[in-house]
Amino acid sequence: VNFPYIPGLLTFREGPSLLEAFKKIKTTPDVILFDGQGIAHPRRMGIATHLGLFLGKPTIGCAKSRLSGKYTSVGEEKGDYALLKEGEEVLGAVLRTRRRVKPVFISPGHKIDLLNSIAIILKCIVKYRLPVPVREAHIFVNQIRNNLALEMDKIES
Repeated sequence: VNFPYIPGLLTFREGPSLLEAFKKIKTTPDVILFDGQGIAHPRRMGIATHLGLFLGKPTIGCAKSRLSGKYTSVGEEKGDYALLKEGEEVLGAVLRTRRRVKPVFISPGHKIDLLNSIAIILKCIVKYRLPVPVREAHIFVNQIRNNLALEMDKIES
């Protein structure tokens, strides 16, 4: 990765690597979840929207924090949500995925609407705040990062 992390420009940091990874996938996914924004982005072009255009697949952004828009309070129960809006424009939803746990920020990326995005995210919630595919990707990447760090320590020793 040759691009620094800059909020709002995640696609430029992670997009090239993700597009290369998608070329190697043997099973074509029906929908792709991204840890980031869809249209709930200052330029309406978060990583889920941007890469959805390249991949031609339905994509959903599922972020842990808000990048754009405002919302009212969200109920405490799983499945409760508030619309994430900028003026009258609906950008996404602030969705409670577990009872009394911080909500996540859901926004359509490409070829999908908000209600279907919410429904898919809720079907991917099992035990934790994040949808299983997003959580498993985090775990996998952290394992790789830790293994690389161990290998680098061995080389430097």
